[in-house]
Amino acid sequence: MLEPIQQNVRDLGTLLGKTIAADQGIQWLQRIETVRLEGRDIAAGDTEAISALQEKFSHCNEKDLLIYARAFSQFLNLLNVAEQQYTTSEEGLKELDLAHPLEELKAKITDIAPETITAALNKLKVELVLTAHPTEVNRRAFIHKYNSIGQALNTPDNALSPRVEELIEQAWHTDEIRRKRPTPLDESRWGLNSISDNFWHAIPQFMRELDEFSLEITGNNLPEEYTPITMASWMAGDRDGNPFVTASLSKEALINARLMACNLYLRDFKSLYLELSMSKASSELTHDTKSVRGPYRQHLAPVITLLKTSIEQLKEGCTDNVLSSAEQLREPLQNCRNSLLAVGLTNVANSLVLDLIRKVNSFGISLVKLDIRQHSERHDSALAEVTELLNMGTYTDWNETKRQEFLLAELQNPRPLLPRNNWTADTQEVLDTYALIAEQPAELFGLYIISMASEVSDVLAVKLLLKVSGVKWNMPIAPLFETLDDLNNAPQVMAELLSIDSYQKTCDKQHNVMIGYSDSSKDAGVLAATWGQYKCQEKLVEVFAKKNIELKLFHGRGGTIGRGGGPAHAAIASQPPGTLNGGLRVTEQGETIRHKFGTPNLANRSLHLYASAILECLITPPPVPTQAWRDIMETMSDESCETYRQYVQGNDDFVKYFRQATPEPELSSLPLGSRPSKRKSDGGIESLRAIPWIFAWSQNRLVLPAWLGLGSAIKTANQENATLIQEMLQQWPYFRSRISLTEMLYLKSDKQMSALYDNSLVENSLKVMGDELRMQLVQDKATILSILGQKEALENDPWNFNSFELRRPYLAPLHLLQIEALKRLRAQPEQIGYEQVLMVTMAGIATGMRNTG
Repeated sequence: MLEPIQQNVRDLGTLLGKTIAADQGIQWLQRIETVRLEGRDIAAGDTEAISALQEKFSHCNEKDLLIYARAFSQFLNLLNVAEQQYTTSEEGLKELDLAHPLEELKAKITDIAPETITAALNKLKVELVLTAHPTEVNRRAFIHKYNSIGQALNTPDNALSPRVEELIEQAWHTDEIRRKRPTPLDESRWGLNSISDNFWHAIPQFMRELDEFSLEITGNNLPEEYTPITMASWMAGDRDGNPFVTASLSKEALINARLMACNLYLRDFKSLYLELSMSKASSELTHDTKSVRGPYRQHLAPVITLLKTSIEQLKEGCTDNVLSSAEQLREPLQNCRNSLLAVGLTNVANSLVLDLIRKVNSFGISLVKLDIRQHSERHDSALAEVTELLNMGTYTDWNETKRQEFLLAELQNPRPLLPRNNWTADTQEVLDTYALIAEQPAELFGLYIISMASEVSDVLAVKLLLKVSGVKWNMPIAPLFETLDDLNNAPQVMAELLSIDSYQKTCDKQHNVMIGYSDSSKDAGVLAATWGQYKCQEKLVEVFAKKNIELKLFHGRGGTIGRGGGPAHAAIASQPPGTLNGGLRVTEQGETIRHKFGTPNLANRSLHLYASAILECLITPPPVPTQAWRDIMETMSDESCETYRQYVQGNDDFVKYFRQATPEPELSSLPLGSRPSKRKSDGGIESLRAIPWIFAWSQNRLVLPAWLGLGSAIKTANQENATLIQEMLQQWPYFRSRISLTEMLYLKSDKQMSALYDNSLVENSLKVMGDELRMQLVQDKATILSILGQKEALENDPWNFNSFELRRPYLAPLHLLQIEALKRLRAQPEQIGYEQVLMVTMAGIATGMRNTG
């Protein structure tokens, strides 16, 4: 099944080996090959190979460890490239019997009325929100090499072509890990480059193919204004716990985004100008045009001039007299297309002109809409400073009732609330952010997200700060409910908020709510969190239906399974009925952007996966869970939460064990991302961000956050309700998806490797915790395989099974190299040279683990 990929991997490995031999000598190629074979033996269960490799690495100096680490990290990158290229190629899709997502959907809806499908298409809205990932350590230049290798593999030449050999040589001689921590502006540029390189090309192609689907199934083309895909970003807008994201930095990021958008549009408008040389046009287009350029070119020329002027101005940081509305681009394009259609030039009208209209619809004037995210405590502190200055008392001391009374009164009060004052730095920064929103075009912004929202006043506070800062438009606000308690309370909070008539009138019959996956899982364990998220969404649907307001859910999913990630189709299919009616807004993070959208072909296929899954759920909604299913889920959720918290919160030494058994302590000192790894520098596990929490556990292969509590709860339930568990597994997409994702991570977990971390890094008194957790992992895995009727994980999914098996021999040496680097760093912290080894191994392991790391 994987033979073509294996051949490409062998060929790419041969070229990498040739490059290493040329750089380091043939003896190094022989050493690396020996280690690779030992890695293969370790993957096959040979414990003697582990000892031999540990002994070998213990005698290596820093330079030698780095060569080994780079070699195996790059092997895994090449493997990913080979797999991605093959699975998005026509040959690969045919060989692997992977149907196009829309073709699969066609087969499932043959008996559905066309009007039902049209209604679903009208509801299809996907907004992808790009966020920075503090574990994406690879430099953009290095990532670009591998993207280019993937593109070269699409040529008729095989993997041994001169171009591929050249790119592998470039990659080996490029420092893959950045040496200094990126700024939020660096992350923003990375996100913009992802759009220009991939989404800019993928979305028009996706729209053409979706249009063909619509015409074939419903008999109608999609309307010109139809915009199912839009983009947003948190990069340079997410200030929660990141002191480096300031109003001035966000402003610079907005200018950069507008500048890149203008450059991309200028290129496309120039191309279209060359194409539209025809003189045949409608009277509406020709009545005031006598230019020798021709009517279409004459119509496009002012746009090209505007774009050129905008680029010059934006380069100087000036936003006067620049492109300020998408309508300035859309209107001339629509006029040209209407003319082409009117005079019968249909092919021309539905080609590049329509592609560009759709780009304008999806990307606007800045490629992405910038979300602003801030912690609710920062708003409270700012308001407290204001109320104290006005001798009104201290806002943070007030109860919820008094806060709401004050906020609602001030929202109706026409007088200015903010006196001139020398505010503290924190309050000034909060106010500067609102001032930035007020001075920029509304089209540049997405949502205002409130982290750790828990009360009505959290939303009203933002509403008031927007008002008093001079924001003249209704910026949509999204409270983010993150902990399990907040998820449980979210429907009540939103019901109370939407019962305030004055507030509801500003909502334009719709409201955003963000569901947090990461912090709820860290708080309560994966099963309790996902069930809490499911119930929260169900109840929100009911609340919003009663209020006759459209619910727009924003899913704060991570790329990893422990953070709500995993295969898109399964994740979407597991949503409660009715939750997709307002569209799907979802975060896409750092390294997963590369894995899911890293090339135009890959991005196109991922968009189709999203679209087909949402359409299927809209056309044939998942079942409403029966009361029996709910009852048993409640029981399992409670038990899993208790088990999880008993380990994580109930043992005073757990945090100490966690920090010894994983590379978590080193994460904060490495240049991995602009945002600190903790919200509070002196906090414990509760203050640790979910990303490093889960990333650290994936590095030692225990992947604890994604399974702890789940298996033991299901085991108890299955003893008396085996038939019901099977019924849920067969009939309920939510439950089936959760079990499927857990089965996948069992394959990727490795109790033997986890034990090696403990043996080398954990003090003796704490090792019993690791032993208990690994024993629990074995028992839980047996439980899940038992209810699936399987002997091994993923035995019914040979594609994913074989895909990971290809990675095992390359992962084993990286783990042992990481353990060796951690031992030396912890013994002598001044040996900072080993940090480079550590970063390369982290990147390599994350590359191999994919959506688990």
